Amino acid sequence: MEHTRLGRTGLQVSRLCLGTMTFGLQCDEPTSVTILNRAAEGGIDFLDTSDAYPLGGDLSTRGVTEEILGRWLVGRRDRFIVATKCFAPTGPAPFDGGNSRKHILAAVDASLRRLKTDYIDVYQLHGYDSETPIDETLGALDDLVRAGKVRYTGCSNFLTYQLVRAIGRSETLRLARFDSVQPRYNLLFRQIEREMLPFCAEEGVGVIPYNPIAGGLLSGKHSRTAPPPEGGRFTLGSAGGAYQDRYWHDREFDTVDVLRQLAENAGVSLVTLAVAWVLANKAITAPIIGASRPEQLDDSLAAAEFHLDDELKRQLDETTREYRLGDADMCRIADCQTRQNWSWALRAVARAAGKDPAAVPAHPEFLRALFKHVMLP
Repeated sequence: MEHTRLGRTGLQVSRLCLGTMTFGLQCDEPTSVTILNRAAEGGIDFLDTSDAYPLGGDLSTRGVTEEILGRWLVGRRDRFIVATKCFAPTGPAPFDGGNSRKHILAAVDASLRRLKTDYIDVYQLHGYDSETPIDETLGALDDLVRAGKVRYTGCSNFLTYQLVRAIGRSETLRLARFDSVQPRYNLLFRQIEREMLPFCAEEGVGVIPYNPIAGGLLSGKHSRTAPPPEGGRFTLGSAGGAYQDRYWHDREFDTVDVLRQLAENAGVSLVTLAVAWVLANKAITAPIIGASRPEQLDDSLAAAEFHLDDELKRQLDETTREYRLGDADMCRIADCQTRQNWSWALRAVARAAGKDPAAVPAHPEFLRALFKHVMLP
């Protein structure tokens, strides 16, 4: 397993990170331990968790995943880089969640107890708290670094402007700054390529993306004609509905059909191809892979050794080009339609569909049909 630096830091981490959000609900502790052992055997020494896990649980299960990981780490803590997160409510009171100083200081101590360690390598905010001044949050994280409880800090699920502002404020105030960000990124969700990834590459922010196989849809094993299987990511407790909203659509299934054929032509599984595509982006530090059964790790681990050639990457990029589009793109295209600006709309929509603008007619009816084809559901 290759290693790389986490952003601008000197911290070396494995090119794949093991996510643990299935531990404690989607899989029991013995299965979780087997998954951890398999990941370690495969060369992974970068582990990601959260005080909100297991995924799909409620307040009564918060912290269970950290407890499972903590028990496994006994006697081997110094051989692994451990990342965890805070933000989600961990109790009934209004101050039991968010990014206030009170909650951060309480949350880190609770995570340290559950993980059975006296320090956390990478401590991340699991979400953005619009109710707490960012200066207060950054000050609390800086105190944790100075106290030795945390080595590096980062964030997850921040919009680009929120990440940029946080780093700007930390530099202005001379506080510990974010050295990592954890966004969603895969072949079916590429919006962060437009602003977040270029910023991270330029400013030396490590990128640890989650959902590299789109919650399992990029395994190619799901069928649009059958309901999501019970016990899987798309039906899991409080998270199942959110995952269906993200990926369980005809457009995504159509794309997976094409990607499956590309994987077959390349002689690899679709999972291997999907993870390798994420790894091929130079801004990416380590995609977070996960499993509910140890054998599911094999195809993801294989991605670390799979060489994605330029032609295959180009085909993958073109096949999923429309998933780079976000709200701003769609609003601009819709505005052009409203203003009858067919020339600009032709170029924008044709490119979104992966077509040569010069090869398609600039005709209103054609544009309406093409526009409908690439619109997000």
